[in-house]
Amino acid sequence: MEDLAKTTRGNYEEYVNSGLTRLLKFMGLDKVEWEAEALTVKDINGDEYLDCLGGYGTFILGHKPPKVVEAVKEQLDLMPLSSKILLNQPLAQLAEELARITPGDLKYSFICNSGTEAVEGALKLARLVTGRSKIITTENSFHGKSYGALSVTGREVFRKPFEPLLSEVEFVPFGDINSLEEEIDYETAAVIIEPIQGEGGIILPPEDYLPQVRELCDKYETLLILDEIQTGLGRTGEMFACQHYEVTPDILTLAKALGGGVMPVGAVIASAELWEVFNQNPFLHTSTFGGNQLACRAALATLKEIQNRNLVSSTQKLGDYLLDNLKELAIKYSSVIQEVRGKGLMVGVEFKDESYGGVLISELVKEGVLAAYTLNQQRVVRLEPPLIVTKRQLDSVLRKFDKALSKVIELAS
Repeated sequence: MEDLAKTTRGNYEEYVNSGLTRLLKFMGLDKVEWEAEALTVKDINGDEYLDCLGGYGTFILGHKPPKVVEAVKEQLDLMPLSSKILLNQPLAQLAEELARITPGDLKYSFICNSGTEAVEGALKLARLVTGRSKIITTENSFHGKSYGALSVTGREVFRKPFEPLLSEVEFVPFGDINSLEEEIDYETAAVIIEPIQGEGGIILPPEDYLPQVRELCDKYETLLILDEIQTGLGRTGEMFACQHYEVTPDILTLAKALGGGVMPVGAVIASAELWEVFNQNPFLHTSTFGGNQLACRAALATLKEIQNRNLVSSTQKLGDYLLDNLKELAIKYSSVIQEVRGKGLMVGVEFKDESYGGVLISELVKEGVLAAYTLNQQRVVRLEPPLIVTKRQLDSVLRKFDKALSKVIELAS
């Protein structure tokens, strides 16, 4: 096995990305993952890790959830991919289920393969319906790295190398309703916002922010796109994070957790009124692999598991427990920790310097816990364990977090 591990590292260096390989080696993360189940990931040497990163929110049911795997295996024997010319039963069933569980009058769905594809579809729909081209998004946001999604992603380091991107995209500070009010007008097709900024550092808006955004969008007949790719499907203690704020979008995007950690699945969901433009011309927005039977069966099984196991309710309780205990650690280690914040099992620990976070991640790996930075803010280490995590497992993570933080202090002094 050690020979295979060495070969894998060499192949990463030579054929995948040498810069990434060096970074992972520096942080002690150049382990070769081999198998996983529930919260446990095993590397090729048999060492075990508790996964508190969860594929950036993908493994909502843990790794290899039996019911989802069973559904995919069953479908594999029937028909893995769609002919794209006949009716696809799992696709139709998934669209019906998404209409049932999403807020307000959201009804029609386009099923794709990823979050960035979902954002692309949402932006196209908004411009098509309104006949307008201006899009307002927020600073520090993350919506993906394909062309349109990157254009509305609020971090210059990702956008700058690929400019010029989409025109008529304006950025305003997240959580600042006055800035949005100054920018929005009757030329604005859509405002796209994450209810909670994930890659931005687990940033929660003021409680009245999203309702006020909704009011402004209504005033200017502008569409509100809520990106629930990371926050949706129970992650924050509600089925959708917008429900904390009693706000319904015109267009909702989903991905990550929707495939249950087994298949890549994304979705754009909108009202029947908006969808009429796609009904009139079904070929304006299509995908060869999107909505395939394997992916749809995985998504259906995932949604069923979330509801049957009452994971939304339990996530709220477990999230409160994790957040309260991490805040106690923040007091204990106040010399290095700036703040702890989050909702449900989406929690960020912000350090006073990003170097502390790097040390913490490395020390956590040594303790058998997987965690990572938020992409736009490397001072913030996120904890997003699967929603099936137990209180006992959280206690184990907290003990190891405490031990790793003591090492951070030791190295910082």
